Amino acid sequence: MNDYTSKLPRFPEPYWRKTADLPTFPKLKEDLKVDVAVVGGGITGLTSAYLLAKAGAKVAVIEAGSLLNGTTGHTTAKVTAQHGMIYDELISHFGEAKARLYYQANYDAMQFVKNIVKDQQIDCDFTEEDAYIYTNSDKEMEKLLKEFKAYEKLGVAGSEYVSEIPIPVEAMAAIVMRNQAQFHPLKFLKHLVERFTEMGGQIFENTTAVDMEEGSEPVVTTRDNHRVRCNQMIISTHFPFYDLKGFYFSRMQVNRSYVLAVKTEKEFPGGMYINAETPTRSLRYTDWNGEKLVLFGGDSHITGQEENTHQYYEALEAFAAQTFGVKEIPYRWSAQDPTTLDKIPFVGKYSSSTENIFVATGYRKWGMSNGINAAILMSDLVLKKDNPYKELFEPQRFHAQPDVATFVADNALVAKELVKGKFDRPSTKPESLENEEGAVVTVNGKRAGAYRDETGQLHVVDTTCTHMGCELKWNNGERSWDCPCHGSRFSYKGDVLEGPAELPLQKVDLE
Repeated sequence: MNDYTSKLPRFPEPYWRKTADLPTFPKLKEDLKVDVAVVGGGITGLTSAYLLAKAGAKVAVIEAGSLLNGTTGHTTAKVTAQHGMIYDELISHFGEAKARLYYQANYDAMQFVKNIVKDQQIDCDFTEEDAYIYTNSDKEMEKLLKEFKAYEKLGVAGSEYVSEIPIPVEAMAAIVMRNQAQFHPLKFLKHLVERFTEMGGQIFENTTAVDMEEGSEPVVTTRDNHRVRCNQMIISTHFPFYDLKGFYFSRMQVNRSYVLAVKTEKEFPGGMYINAETPTRSLRYTDWNGEKLVLFGGDSHITGQEENTHQYYEALEAFAAQTFGVKEIPYRWSAQDPTTLDKIPFVGKYSSSTENIFVATGYRKWGMSNGINAAILMSDLVLKKDNPYKELFEPQRFHAQPDVATFVADNALVAKELVKGKFDRPSTKPESLENEEGAVVTVNGKRAGAYRDETGQLHVVDTTCTHMGCELKWNNGERSWDCPCHGSRFSYKGDVLEGPAELPLQKVDLE
């Protein structure tokens, strides 16, 4: 613990959802027939639904929980083509042409947001900001210089190499993309939702898709056994909810990172910043009651691989105190995102044999620009329009480097975690837990998970993940059960928080 931990909110709470005043929508209670079924109500699903309804299609959006309650509601909301130290690596693996396409796709997505905000006068705290990558490491300086040379090769607009940055961190040098952007994602999407429903679009919350039938008229089946028949389908559920052909869970790694929204003692100068070294430190601001809240983010790790996640909030708090000073921390939250083996998202046909089902996933924590780009690409595929980025994001692509090594390493780790948890027989008993404490416990000789809430009530669940049977780990920073194999997360009551798991955990009756 450090001197500032008393300022941390007791429970994770994202800023965006508390300040968006989102509408609510009913649960699907009957069978449905539409032109396009969109499964997943995040930035990709809602933007593609808006674009398709605007083109005249009859569209329905199905969301398992509350609208925008997933990764879109937990982002840092940078809308930028600067995605960390990526372009030199992309050139090395795929050549300048494909690296340039990746840059242009994300630049186009940023321009799409900028134009629609201006044209429709959307009040979503949109501002243009310069985006910096900085380093104070001799080791990273060489990589930073290579990254800047990659910018020059690709013709990145407004790029510069600078020796100073306007925030109080130690930095030997930085590279900058001028005129990038940030916004309030839920205020932006609330506007699109309003336009979508005005055009006749339908949205159903608390409607979990559990199965799918392929064919000329694909069908989505919900947990309540209602069927949504369509001509074309878009799957934008973070992890594809149906994965019998794509095996996307085995081709991506899921990483979790953390954010503090801080009322600082020193004035934040504007701009968006991320360091080149680890641990990651990301900074940008947002408006809050006429003041600036500074968003401090970072500390990425594989989901389920860390039990003491609260330490990452403490580390960010110490960094905030060191740089800008901490008056108050109104919000804290975390988010996770899958990363593909080659770091380029999967956007396109669900499988090589499906012409009318499309998928989008694997945004590598840069979901605002990648998510918008995916929505534009998938709506173009549905409408059979040309799109210059179709081949780049094709989900069925495969590149020997770095795919093979990453695939073997990641799935070896999954196998290790799958076996390791099965032999875990902790000595902790549920009765020994204090209020607001959770742990893996033994109940009647079997592994289980227990959490005692603030009122003293025990919640005991089976810790076997309902996706593929890995044993879950307790996440003390989020009060959740997390899967170290494929990133599924469950509340302490056993409800699914994030997929690929679809079914809740079984409850364990102590009596």
